[in-house]
Amino acid sequence: MHELSATESILRIVNEEAAKHNVSKVTKIKIKMGVLSDLLPECINYYFEIISKNTVSKDAVIEIEKLPLKIKCNSCNAVSNIGIKHFRCPVCNSQDLKIIGGNEFYIDSMEVE
Repeated sequence: MHELSATESILRIVNEEAAKHNVSKVTKIKIKMGVLSDLLPECINYYFEIISKNTVSKDAVIEIEKLPLKIKCNSCNAVSNIGIKHFRCPVCNSQDLKIIGGNEFYIDSMEVE
């Protein structure tokens, strides 16, 4: 159910930005979402279709780009993208890692008419 509140926030932000710039129609919303995000893109799209009715964002397409898990190794200082199931430094094989990316969730841009 986190998707509903996240989707409400997306819609609020997009509609506020559209109003600031006198936009009459939003056609596309680009979102960046880290692989560690527990949000489901299909649920965001579903909720958006319902709650965006009667707004300038009605019928806007939501495009979601998944961002990789990015780590910094505390042993060798390497910065790398890794898979979720492979939690080791690809340079030195250490498990002493700090997550520096992969849990993001933000609006990257929007396209308007």
